[in-house]
Order: sequence, then structure tokens, then C-alpha cells
Amino acid sequence: MSRVRLTYRLDDGREREVSAPEGVTAFDAASWNGIAIDSTCGGHGTCRKCGVRIAEGTVEPTSLDSRAYEPDRLRDGWRLACRAVAREDLTIDVPPLVTRPKAATVGVGRQVILRPAVQKRYVELDEPDLADQRTDLDRLLHAIDDLEPRATLNVLRHLGRTLREADWKVTAVIVDELLIDVEPGDTTAHRYGIAFDLGTTTVVATLLDLSTGAPLAAASRLNSQQPFGADVITRISATMLDPEALPRLRDLAHTTLDELTQEVCKEASIDPAHVYEIAIAGNATMTHLALGIDPEPLGVAPFILSTRALPETTATDLGVNVHPSAQATVFPALGAYVGGDIIAGLLASGMDRDRRLRLFIDVGTNCEIVLGSVAGLVATAAPAGPAFEGAAIRCGMRAATGAIETVRLTPTSVTLGVIGDVEPRGLCGSGLVDAVAELVRLGLLDASGRLVTPDQAGDLADHFTNVNGERVFTLHDEIYLSQRDVRELQFAKAAIATGWTLLLEETGIKESEIAQVLLAGSFGSYLSPANAIRIGLVPRLAVPRVVSVGNVAGEGAKLALLSLRERAGASALMNEVRYVELSDRPDFNDRFIGNLAFP
Repeated sequence: MSRVRLTYRLDDGREREVSAPEGVTAFDAASWNGIAIDSTCGGHGTCRKCGVRIAEGTVEPTSLDSRAYEPDRLRDGWRLACRAVAREDLTIDVPPLVTRPKAATVGVGRQVILRPAVQKRYVELDEPDLADQRTDLDRLLHAIDDLEPRATLNVLRHLGRTLREADWKVTAVIVDELLIDVEPGDTTAHRYGIAFDLGTTTVVATLLDLSTGAPLAAASRLNSQQPFGADVITRISATMLDPEALPRLRDLAHTTLDELTQEVCKEASIDPAHVYEIAIAGNATMTHLALGIDPEPLGVAPFILSTRALPETTATDLGVNVHPSAQATVFPALGAYVGGDIIAGLLASGMDRDRRLRLFIDVGTNCEIVLGSVAGLVATAAPAGPAFEGAAIRCGMRAATGAIETVRLTPTSVTLGVIGDVEPRGLCGSGLVDAVAELVRLGLLDASGRLVTPDQAGDLADHFTNVNGERVFTLHDEIYLSQRDVRELQFAKAAIATGWTLLLEETGIKESEIAQVLLAGSFGSYLSPANAIRIGLVPRLAVPRVVSVGNVAGEGAKLALLSLRERAGASALMNEVRYVELSDRPDFNDRFIGNLAFP
């Protein structure tokens, strides 16, 4: 799948350049990257508030654009961002926000009514006297007539002094039913939360304005636990072999979360003390490690969680330095290998509310798969291995500057897309899938996954050679795809294909009945739907029915911060999803072997 570069020119003079899959809208690409554009209709083109100007590049006007703008404005490049499909590199002027919406577009085209747990109430209190000797707390709570919070001990420790020094004019900070602070003066304009996608490889943070629902900044970085292993099994093993590993892994998770927190707050010029809540979506192992819970039972049969839903947790428990009493919402896990990140992804995609039959695949080292609709959901997990992350690949690397992310072959040429438009340094997961799919398409890789000999390769014969006695296909200089790399990808795609085919059998559903496949996760954003179909990773459907939805775990975490109703929906999912364990299926190995071949 090709990618485009979108440069957003903001009203404060800053420019933000993002890379996005070709075919996404300017609105979605902005939302995924923390760039706020006005909208209140959920991306349906009805509110006409998401206007942007295409300063460089071409976006043909739609019928909705023609209704929203006069001809001279259309000629000047004005388009509705939710209808501006990016087919090429664009420079986009973003007007300043003019509304404070009561709703926000989050997740996979979902609109959420704003009702965050974090509330602020500014009050001006009567000073006590001998005729009115109510306690300070009673006086404050009486003035907050629409909520009934309970105070923490920390609030009581400084309440009296704060009220008197502020001349009895204060702002109460409430999270759910908990009064966590009383601040001098009117601070109601400052109300923020941070949503985290705590991945095994990458951690993503998004700072949200809880008053408007707008993302203010986003950042990502490698999980600092990487030295302990690329996947959850090696990290669990580390805690089993070394009693000091668990506290060390916990501290590394805390470091990653806090560094991202400080980064997004600095970018948005926000005081971290005004962040009153965080939400974390992560797999069960990452959540256990971040909270210092022994993960060993997750790694050995019968794979038991310590708990599905965690008790009340604070940001301090996760090493995040924001408001001292900030609360933390940690998504519950369905099972040892279908964790909170998947619950968050299902929430963001609205699978439990859609009549269409959809297949959700979070592509990664451990691949989680969910099939269903509003009528019911069934889930499983498949051990895909690290190939999609670029690990276990001879010239593999993560999706960073210098990584080959796209590969296009003709009978006479090789064309590469490299992240950052620099000299290639290695091959990332999406490039691996592209390379294999293109070789299959040209007949240079047979159905069994065997590379042809140079005499069978025609004009591409020069790209075939041997390295240490192994046949390889050279992509660029010393960067190549080896026969072993092909096998690694075959094992990964066979595990995933076996997972969804067994779910189809479990539910009595035919492959042709699937209305849509959602490719989730950071890798899912880069994966070409056409090539995923070509190698048998997903069902053989029409390409438009296979959609890359990106970081839906992070989107689910945003929903939890923006809406108590959505948070309750996440809890409800725990009772709506039926888990199917594959490891005890007697036919799993036979099915796995049957799915190794390329279609």
C-alpha cells in the first residue's frame, strides 16, 4: 500500500508533516496524529465545520464540497477534511478551532458524546462565621449542586489553607465520584487526560483536551523493555529466571510512560499537573509488568490471569508524573492472550454495535482475532511470531527511517519505498509482506514458498544469488530477502489464517459472509490489503472490504477518557466476547500446515 505525506500548516505558524496510507481522508490522518480539526458530525460531511484549504496538491471537490463552498472558494482549494481523500502528497492549511464541540469523532468513524470522568466546578463560597460553622468540606460540597463527590485524605490535608488563601474562590476537581483536588481560582479551562497504547514493541501517548475532545499532541517510542526480549514470552521468561527482572521491567515501563507524558505535555505547552486522568490499553503481559504483577501464570498452561479487571489504580502506580492524585483507567483483559488492547480496539471499532459481520485482526507478534457483530463476538489468539516487526528476518528492522516499507516488482524492475526517503538500511514488516506478495504474483516464489532459480527469473535473474549457501532475492545492495525469511512469514500468516478459519468453523459462518476485515495495530496501518489477500493472511474478499484501521487500541483509550458511557461499554464487552483457545485443538497443527502454502 502506497503512502502519502501530508503537511498540515496550523494557524499558530507551526507545520506538522505526517505519513499516512494513500486513500485516507485529511481529517482521519490529522486525528490519528493529534492534529485538531473542527467537526461535530462524526465525519459524515453534514456539520460542514471541518473545512481546510488544500494549498499544494490536488483533491477533487465532492458533491458535499460543492454544497459547502461557493465556486471561488472551491477554486481556492477549500474542501471538507472528512471528504478530502489523499491520493498524493498534500499541503493543507488548517483554520483555528472556532467551536467547543459537545461531541468528538474517535475510533473507526465513531462519534462520542463528551462526558468525561474528569469534571471541574468553580465556586465562590461564603466565608464562615459564628452563625455558619459548617465544615470546610461541607461548605464546598454544598456549593457543588450537580455532583456528590467524596473527598480524599490528600484534599483534606490542604483544603483549609487553599480556601482561605484563595479568598474562598476555588475550583473543585472531580474524577468519577472522587474529589481529588481543590485549586485556587478558576481553572476550569484546564482539563486534560492522556491515552496510552502500551504495546510490546511501541508505546503511543495522546494528550486530550477533555473539554473539547480534541487531541493536542501525540508521541510514540520503543518500549524500554526491549532488551528483555521482543515478545511477551521472553519477558515472562525473564521474570521466571531472575527475581530482579520483574521490578526492573516495571521500572522500564514506567520510564517509557512518563517520558512520553512529559513529551506530549511539552509539545502542547500543558502543565502535567493539569492532567487528571490517564487511560492505558495494553496486552495482559504488558499491563501485569507495568503494575508489577507476577506474569508467570500467563506464560504456562493453563494461562491464567491474576484478574480480568483491575482494582482502582492511579497514575502514580504506573510511574506517570502528572497530578499527584490523577486516576488511571486500565482496560480489562479477556484472557491471557486477548488483553485490554483488544477490548479497547473492539470498543473503538464498535464491532458489538454493528449489524455487519466483521473480522478484526490485530497483526503482531501475538495476533488477536475477533469475529462477529451485534449478535455476538468470538475471539482467539494466534502465535504469529516476530516476523511482522522485522525481527527474525535476516535484513529486518522496525518501521523507522531507512526501512523499506513498500516493494513493487515488474518483470524487469524493482521499486522500493523507504521511510524517510533515505538510503535503505533494512526491511520492515510491511516491506516483507510486499516483497513476498510481489514475488508470488510474478511466479518467482511458488505456492510452497520456494524461491525459483536464477535461470527461471528472466530479467530479474541478477537479483537472485546465494548468501552462505542460502538462496536470496536482493532488494538493494546488501539488503535481501532470504528463503528463511519467506518461511518466517509463512509461519506467521499460517498461524493467523488458522485462527480465523477455526473461528469461522466455530460459528458456522462462511468466508463470503464477512462484510469487512479490520486490520488493526501499528503494523496494520502499513499493510497493503491487496497483498494481505494475495498471501492468504486474510480471507479472499474484494480489496475495499479489507480496511487498515491503525492504532485502535489507542483510540479505545481515548474513548475511555472522553466518555463514561464508552468506558461502561468496555466493561460490558467482557461479557459479550466468547474466547476460543486454539492451543488445545487437536486439529490445530494439521490446519496450520495446510495454511502454509500461498494461494
